[in-house]
Amino acid sequence: MLRSERKSLLRFLTIYLLSTMVLFTLALILFYNYEKHQILDRQREVIKQEGTLMVEALRRLHQSQNYALPYPQNPHFKSAIYDINQAYIFGDFKPQVISFTESYHIKDKQLYHLVTVSPYYLGAAYLLLKKPLDLRPLNQLLKQSLLVWLAALGAFLLLGLFLGRRFTAPMRQNFEKLNRFIQDTTHELNTPISTILTNIELLDTLYECEGKEERKRIEIASKTLSSLYDDMTYLTLNHERHRDIQACDISQLLTERMHYFSAMIEAKKIRLETDISQDIILQIDQNDAVRLIDNLITNAIKYNKPSGFLKIVLNAQHFVVEDSGIGMRKKDLASIYQRFERANDNEGGFGIGMNIVKQIILYYHYKIKITSKPNQGTKVSIQW
Repeated sequence: MLRSERKSLLRFLTIYLLSTMVLFTLALILFYNYEKHQILDRQREVIKQEGTLMVEALRRLHQSQNYALPYPQNPHFKSAIYDINQAYIFGDFKPQVISFTESYHIKDKQLYHLVTVSPYYLGAAYLLLKKPLDLRPLNQLLKQSLLVWLAALGAFLLLGLFLGRRFTAPMRQNFEKLNRFIQDTTHELNTPISTILTNIELLDTLYECEGKEERKRIEIASKTLSSLYDDMTYLTLNHERHRDIQACDISQLLTERMHYFSAMIEAKKIRLETDISQDIILQIDQNDAVRLIDNLITNAIKYNKPSGFLKIVLNAQHFVVEDSGIGMRKKDLASIYQRFERANDNEGGFGIGMNIVKQIILYYHYKIKITSKPNQGTKVSIQW
């Protein structure tokens, strides 16, 4: 899956799941509260029936006038009676704080029920009953609700993936067509570019004729095309090719690439400063090393000012490319590695060079640091 496709799918899934799960969660909360209310209502009904039976027992005790009879008790409930002034008379429990305004209330996992007694049997105006709240059905309801929520999350995620792939399928097909077009185009470009460069070298070597300046322009244009071809090939075939990682003399390779870019540097009258240590050996695929060097130097030449300077430093610690070019704004540095992104639209290019650099940096676990200021230049440092 392409990176842009993954980003689009992730955005779709994020919006879809957030909106769907918020609505589902609200519905589940309403359902949970309704079921919780039903469970509590059933427990209230039980304690209400016990209150009715308790009042009837008090009535019989009052009518019998036999005060030696025991106070009516139930092992599943606690009860207490109060007079008209809300003073405690008797009971098998005595709470510290009582609410005489609520028929039912819950406190410390206990369900309380207040019954008004009329007439006042045994002088009791109020009967208070207490029963431990049965938490088992509430816990079971909460557990089932959480399981339903998780199951819904999984179902909505699978549905979102299915819908997201269906939505992104046209984009994927277009990218595949574009990718095939780029592969075919780069393949067709290889032969004419190689022919032009080879014949220019033969003309410079075998013949002394007029038009050297014109041939140099052709050489620069051809090398620009060749570098672009190499970048396009790297991008389209990088996932298919096998990296041949071995000891590579970066010092020698950098010297060769500087010679390759010499015509471009001379054409722009750039002052070149080099500090290249010898025998710098890295374990790297040579094609990766060439693409890393070429893209950084190409950018330093392309975005440099006429008669500016270009400084190249290579040692055992790092590789540095510094120029006196147009530079970049701070906000552009954050997106410079994105494919097809360009910090400056005035110069040519497709915005793929720094994306390739980033891929290589990540693969070999190097570190890259870019410092740049508008109209003051850019410095790129890569630590091995």
